[in-house]
Amino acid sequence: MKIVNYKEIEPTRFDNDVAKGVAGRVVIGKADGADNFCMRVFELESNGHTPCHTHDWEHEIFFHAGQGEVLSNGRWTPVSPGTAVLIPGNEAHQIRNQGDAPLVFVCLVPAGAPEL
Repeated sequence: MKIVNYKEIEPTRFDNDVAKGVAGRVVIGKADGADNFCMRVFELESNGHTPCHTHDWEHEIFFHAGQGEVLSNGRWTPVSPGTAVLIPGNEAHQIRNQGDAPLVFVCLVPAGAPEL
């Protein structure tokens, strides 16, 4: 068993042409013996965003804090604490922070997908 506060894990930061103000942490992954899924926690700074991208696998996202939007099928949809999202495989998607506080979300991906 592993029990961890995600804030104790050093984040990997992304701040470039395609991603802005993103901090990602693998909280449970292969190194922990998780054979089927990887759990990641992301924090997006105010005005931060993930890249618009696609991949073969589905993933599930749970929004924990902040106010943001998810791009899916060419349309932005608001998200807030308590919102859960399913991104099917091969669907273009992006997440952006629309508030002043960090947008915090948990993202699950299947084994075999890049952990971060």
